[in-house]
Amino acid sequence: MTIKKYIPNFLTLLNLLCGCIALVYVSELNFELAFFYVALGIFFDFFDGFFARKFNVAGPLGVQLDSLADMVTSGLVPGFLMYKVLSSNYMLGPSSHLPYLGFVITLGACYRLAKFNIDTRQSDSFIGLPTPANTLFFLSLPLIQWGQFNIEAVNESTFSAVLILLCFLSAYVMNAEIPLFSLKIKNFSLAKYKLQVAFVLSALLLVLVFRYLGVAVTILFYVILSVCNNLFFNKNQ
Repeated sequence: MTIKKYIPNFLTLLNLLCGCIALVYVSELNFELAFFYVALGIFFDFFDGFFARKFNVAGPLGVQLDSLADMVTSGLVPGFLMYKVLSSNYMLGPSSHLPYLGFVITLGACYRLAKFNIDTRQSDSFIGLPTPANTLFFLSLPLIQWGQFNIEAVNESTFSAVLILLCFLSAYVMNAEIPLFSLKIKNFSLAKYKLQVAFVLSALLLVLVFRYLGVAVTILFYVILSVCNNLFFNKNQ
């Protein structure tokens, strides 16, 4: 029992470590390895809660550790990445302050994580886009443009304007009163979690076929599917 008590918090700290490593790779413009370590951190983030519930050792310390770790992996990393991507745009000029707008993501994530800790409505579902999903979306963007498709014809100014708009939009969506279904399965039942199972299978197919583009599409699909589920299936609940 003594060892089991520390497993969830250890996994949370591994999430934090992955976020720190991802920051280093973002600073070196190695976005692919940064994506890998963020994805690994999110993996640890998923299972720290799973084992806390399984071993019945969930507590306030774990809640605070989880948010602090997420603040790095799913808050600071995507903001810093957007700063680096926007800074690489020669059209903005070396003295431009516009790249700092990438940290709007970090501010939005911080506010969301603080709200999440005191919001009793989010035990079985989410209200607003979870920070890990938001992070995967943004980390996939430079890999889609420069890594997967090598799209060089995109106008730099237009691309930067779109990224800045997405930064503000993400800060809003993370904190908006939009109910989204959770992927945290407590007691597996195909009838109860059929939506989650269908989504996971669809996400795996999208990622396998389209790689990083599939990641971005999966996050958009998650939001759209949740909204449709609220409108057509949960409206009478």
